[in-house]
Amino acid sequence: SFLYQHPVLLTEAPLNPRKNRERAAEVFFETFNVPALFISMQAVLSLYATGRTTGVVLDSGDGVTHAVPIYEGFAMPHSIMRIDIAGRDVSRFLRLYLRKEGYDFHTTSEFEIVKTIKERACYLSINPQKDETLETEKAQYYLPDGSTIEIGSARFRAPELLFRPDLIGEECEGLHEVLVFAIQKSDMDLRRTLFSNIVLSGGSTLFKGFGDRLLSEVKKLAPKDVKIRISAPQERLYSTWIGGSILASLDTFKKMWASKKEYEEDGARAIHRKTF
Repeated sequence: SFLYQHPVLLTEAPLNPRKNRERAAEVFFETFNVPALFISMQAVLSLYATGRTTGVVLDSGDGVTHAVPIYEGFAMPHSIMRIDIAGRDVSRFLRLYLRKEGYDFHTTSEFEIVKTIKERACYLSINPQKDETLETEKAQYYLPDGSTIEIGSARFRAPELLFRPDLIGEECEGLHEVLVFAIQKSDMDLRRTLFSNIVLSGGSTLFKGFGDRLLSEVKKLAPKDVKIRISAPQERLYSTWIGGSILASLDTFKKMWASKKEYEEDGARAIHRKTF
């Protein structure tokens, strides 16, 4: 009954199939009886949260990483890049390193502990080869049962796979390559603008040193005379939600959504018409 009076803004992943969108519309209009619905891509909302309408969003969460070039508020589907390497892989890789050190984490709840260790102790090295030769300062981590574990080089080795998926036998590109390839697949005239408006989003971009490492890797792949600027908003874990709240509070938003009446007349077409 709460939803009955409220229009809904629903976010979707890049390259979400049309049939998923149709199913979502069906559930919201027919089961929840919402008066209006608008579906928007997460990356576009993350960009809005930074006050931009043009840029490229690198969104890395738990299960998937996307690079999404956006022009004047519209994502460019032909340029979107995706890899199935993200936070969950870092957690699994960290668990493997901890196992080698004699710490076993098997159950689902123990895997959550590994996730927390990852979030608190892991960082990205600007020069992993150099750090490998140095004696890494060990971080102490207190487990819920009161015992402590020490983590050494696994702190930077585990998140390293975001840039080097080959470390876990994956043949896909690293995050930096996905980002640059997405820009290169975009219109020639847009590339400079995209390189200077890179926006980070999602929990897996929160590692200490992530921005600096990404910048140094992108510099190696980008044309020499191009200015690279990376924006890393502090609240980027929630930037999709923040962008959504900005969009939904605009007066012009009322023109964008599909109403229940339109849905009853045109079915799924009403949604596709209003969503790009």
